[in-house]
Amino acid sequence: MDFNKIIARVARTTKDILKKDKSQLLTNMLIVGSISLLVKGISFYKEILIADTYGVSELLDTFIIAVLIPSFIQNVFINAYGSVFIPNYLLEKSSSKNTGSFQSSSFIITISIAAIMILFTYLFIDFYLATLFPGHGILYYELIKIQVWIILPCLLLWAISALISGLLMADNEFLLSSTNAIFIPLSIIVCLFFQDILKEKTLAIGMLIGSTISALYLIGVGFSKKLLVLAKPDFKSPNMIVLLKQIPAKISSGLINGVNPMVDQYFSAQMAVGAIAALSYGYKIPIVTISLISVPLGSTILPYFSNKAVENYGELYRNLTKILKISLYATISVTVVLILSSENIIELFFERGAFTSQDTSLVYVIQQMYLLQIPFYVVGIIMNKYLTAINKNNFLVLSSVISLLLNIIFNYTLIEFIGIKGLALSTSLVSLINALAIYLYIRKLQR
Repeated sequence: MDFNKIIARVARTTKDILKKDKSQLLTNMLIVGSISLLVKGISFYKEILIADTYGVSELLDTFIIAVLIPSFIQNVFINAYGSVFIPNYLLEKSSSKNTGSFQSSSFIITISIAAIMILFTYLFIDFYLATLFPGHGILYYELIKIQVWIILPCLLLWAISALISGLLMADNEFLLSSTNAIFIPLSIIVCLFFQDILKEKTLAIGMLIGSTISALYLIGVGFSKKLLVLAKPDFKSPNMIVLLKQIPAKISSGLINGVNPMVDQYFSAQMAVGAIAALSYGYKIPIVTISLISVPLGSTILPYFSNKAVENYGELYRNLTKILKISLYATISVTVVLILSSENIIELFFERGAFTSQDTSLVYVIQQMYLLQIPFYVVGIIMNKYLTAINKNNFLVLSSVISLLLNIIFNYTLIEFIGIKGLALSTSLVSLINALAIYLYIRKLQR
């Protein structure tokens, strides 16, 4: 009976908090965070199965490189359009109500971007591989291209999914917009059970199947919620013109940031076979941790800052400093625990099958180097959203250029001293300096 009273009291308290949260910041963070936790759990299980199946192998290296190109295009070009779509769609919705034309124009643009990028990849894949990943045999490059051809159609599906997800988020349907991320890891897990049949195409086919299911799911949800309303496209509407003018700046910033993983892949490809896979395994726990924090935070903090900028600009900076302090204390604590437990984590999750104890001794140190970036990455995300809320995005382009140059310099330097582990340490150092630079710029704005 007492236990039931406690549960009821917790439920009432939570309900009261959510009622007071008029901006829905807490509600949306809880929704996105819960779904992200579920997705990351499934994704991590997928990585355990991949480690058991492939270990640190050449085949896994080729898949990682094959995914790198489409992922780069998605992060830089497709997501750039998606990031400017939501605010301008809401403006169109509140002003002219002509959302059908706006949606149609947006689908044409984003699908066209994906199609052009597919064509460019097809035409320049050999040049790209020979330039960034030289010194390998014909079989190595053929394995990459076989998987690239399977993954490339995902770009069209991702373009459609990104826009519909934007529509759902604009309508506060964060639960439905977040759930679609579950389909790709689930599909890869299923395909791994048919690895003997699918051979070297296993992971790529799993990604294509998952992307297809995800797009179909979002299309179905979009129509069922009556959010998808297509009409004759209009590229001359005021809000569409504003949107188009914002794209170059977004792409520039995303392009520079998107080059950093390619730089790391380039350096790791010059080393022994399995170096790319070792870096990939070492990054699993850090990226899961970062995602669990930054995805719900990044998805909801921008509207929060934007509302505060309109309501009371004078208190906006004070709110930022409070959030930064809390975030730093929390993430530093998490980071220390993970660093101290690093070797045990790798042994627990990966050391089985083809993944040996010798692999563990290398990967856990790489993981420690990557873990160092967590506090700086998270506060960097918060400050990034702050600058976006006050329309100071130009500095983010400059900070991206500085980060890229520092990444190259640190990679060259550290790899000479500590080998492959230097690439991971370089990433963390760049995150630290980038966060510090943005913070100093924000302080300068307040003077």
